[in-house]
Amino acid sequence: MYIGKSYKLSEFLFWTRRNILWLLLLGIIPTALYQLFDLKWLSVPWPIVAFLGTAAAFVVGFKNQQTYNRTWEARQIWGAIISASHAWTIMCRDFIDDPESCREIIYRHMAWITALRYQLREGREWEAINRSYNQEYAALYTIPEKEIPVKEELSKYLSAAELEKVLSMNNPATQLLSNQSMALKKLAQEGKLDNPRFFEIHKSIRELSGHQERSERIKNFPYPRQYATVNRIFVWLFCILLPFAMLKEFSNLDDAVSGIFKGHMVWLVIPFSVLISWVYTSLEQVGESTENPFEGNANDVPLSQMSRSLEIDIREMLEEKDIPPLLDFKNNIIL
Repeated sequence: MYIGKSYKLSEFLFWTRRNILWLLLLGIIPTALYQLFDLKWLSVPWPIVAFLGTAAAFVVGFKNQQTYNRTWEARQIWGAIISASHAWTIMCRDFIDDPESCREIIYRHMAWITALRYQLREGREWEAINRSYNQEYAALYTIPEKEIPVKEELSKYLSAAELEKVLSMNNPATQLLSNQSMALKKLAQEGKLDNPRFFEIHKSIRELSGHQERSERIKNFPYPRQYATVNRIFVWLFCILLPFAMLKEFSNLDDAVSGIFKGHMVWLVIPFSVLISWVYTSLEQVGESTENPFEGNANDVPLSQMSRSLEIDIREMLEEKDIPPLLDFKNNIIL
């Protein structure tokens, strides 16, 4: 998540510079052929390109709205997880009379949060984090889940035996919720947790499981690839044809100028076509980088920081002394 006031223009140009280079090439080739080789037939009627540009704008706008909705839903889900976790901690602390069992269950909950965020940071084939421009920009910030092994993190909260068992499962987070249910059942059978309190705490497991399922749905179901493909095709078709449509328009400006500019106005096609096309490709790139809010891009949901903030709250509720600090961030980006 970017926490600065706004991105600098230099940062945005760095992120999109590969597209700018391609757009320069797309502008130079038809302009040079038109002006230097006198291939006047290369000019494309403006209405055709204008229609395509309008269609591309609609498609890009639709995609960006949908991808923003995915990111906002992901943030809402994790906000609900944090809220439910506060309630879980308070109920366990006040309902379970055995301090050791209470601590074990609350620590297992922190392990569940940790396992879930690691699972959500795993890579998927369709994710944009693997694209070269995102890989380069990722050097400006850190993704904690990529730097610290999950086993090392989970070992803070689980016994060695439970840790090994959980990590051997296909879905460690789900296994931890299952372990919570069995632990609560055991406490109820031993008389350390009466039935009304047992059922009240157990309802939270169902709620947490629902939040996990919603997170996994966003993670494992990408923005429909047919829409993503059409969006990219429309944008780049427009970018390819735009310089051809501008050739005749700028060539006609020769009649309105004199001196050294006369006969050379067509070269202005290059900067103007790059500028207009850059707007389209940048919007498309922004939409693509917002599709998957858990992958680890600069604008994704800050799972690590939210988890650390929650851990601080939980440890303070338990009146512990060893409270970890909030995570540091680089270049106004925190994940």
